[in-house]
Amino acid sequence: MNRAHRLAASASTGLIVLAATACGTTTVDNAGASSSASASPASKSCAQDTTTTSTKPVSFKDGVGRQVKLDKPAERIAVLEWQQVEDALTLCVTPTAVSDAKGYSTWVSAEKLPDGVTDIGTREEPDLDTLYAAKPDLIVVEAFDADDETIAKLEKRGVPVMATRGANPKDPIGNMREVFSMIGKATGRTERADQVLQEFDEHLATAKKQVTDADLPTKDFLFFDGWLEGGNLTVRPYSDGALFTEIGKELGMTPAWTNDVNKAHGDGGVDPSYGLAQTDVEGLTSVGNANFFYANDEGAGGYVAALAKNPLWKTIPAVKEGRAHAFPARVWGAGGPRSCEQAIDAYVNVLKK
Repeated sequence: MNRAHRLAASASTGLIVLAATACGTTTVDNAGASSSASASPASKSCAQDTTTTSTKPVSFKDGVGRQVKLDKPAERIAVLEWQQVEDALTLCVTPTAVSDAKGYSTWVSAEKLPDGVTDIGTREEPDLDTLYAAKPDLIVVEAFDADDETIAKLEKRGVPVMATRGANPKDPIGNMREVFSMIGKATGRTERADQVLQEFDEHLATAKKQVTDADLPTKDFLFFDGWLEGGNLTVRPYSDGALFTEIGKELGMTPAWTNDVNKAHGDGGVDPSYGLAQTDVEGLTSVGNANFFYANDEGAGGYVAALAKNPLWKTIPAVKEGRAHAFPARVWGAGGPRSCEQAIDAYVNVLKK
């Protein structure tokens, strides 16, 4: 199961973590670029973008070690995962086709997907006829090894496939950067990618300065999301290896959901690929002295409302003392640089008070 599926595919049961031209042509929207068709800017910052787009042949190893060679940078990319959709838009590239466009627009707010992009169905089982009808010149997928069955299936049609690594629990932020840079390289947008990553570094550095002297009762913290299914409330703590946990650590906080805590209060273990655990409200009481941060479901999934009604939740020190903070809605927990900047801001807005 891939990362986006783990984070959002159960939205129908309450799981919360939180255009293009009419023919779907991929466009690069920047000050110096020309396009054969009009399209809304892929990112709100693209209208002011002055970076160049390379036209030279592309050759590099993708996230699972496969060699990717293109005679020229891809112009019509089809993207099967949401971080990579966000990344393309940040790079001022509008994909020709994406998986689950409605889901992306529901749960991701960092970059708006323009109207008119072809929706090729679910991330797990894309409609291949619709995918190839969009005439992509590169298909971007997410995988952990070169033998992934999705890669094998897609390669049969003769369109180049680029695999980005789904996650790296040893370096979540580094993996986010690597995926972003790889898409930049494939589309000739390396100059833009470098600029955005520099902006991310500066954003994080500024945030660190803002919270260095924050007067907190404790530096321990926990980010979590949750879902309701059949009336049962499940809580999912983010432990070491999760992207939002790593961002919190960069800001000087200490993860409260440790291996020892998980052994005592976790249910089902920690997913080693993503740093995601599973527990219930009683499990949260074991780290109740930590500062809480949690995904905001805007009432759509019901888990936040269920928390508020839970008697145990009301007894947790972080809740009683006003140290349980909802993130803004639709901050995607597995996104690119822009989603990560949203998470940084969400943390800082609390920590600097």
